[in-house]
Amino acid sequence: MGTFSIWHWVIVLVVVLLLFGRGKIPELMGDVAKGIKNFKKGMGDDDSTHETKTVEGKTVDSKAEEAKDRG
Repeated sequence: MGTFSIWHWVIVLVVVLLLFGRGKIPELMGDVAKGIKNFKKGMGDDDSTHETKTVEGKTVDSKAEEAKDRG
């Protein structure tokens, strides 16, 4: 279990290129980047929608409302 030599990395690179093809890797990385962006956007939207709610014309903090519902 020593360190990997340059030949190990060359063989791994050749195998990866043979499996995925030259054009597939950038496309795959672009899809990963889009997924991360959509995840961050979804997390941001989720936080902003649960911050405040209106009940009978009053603005109520959702965390306080959740605490009332629990106990």
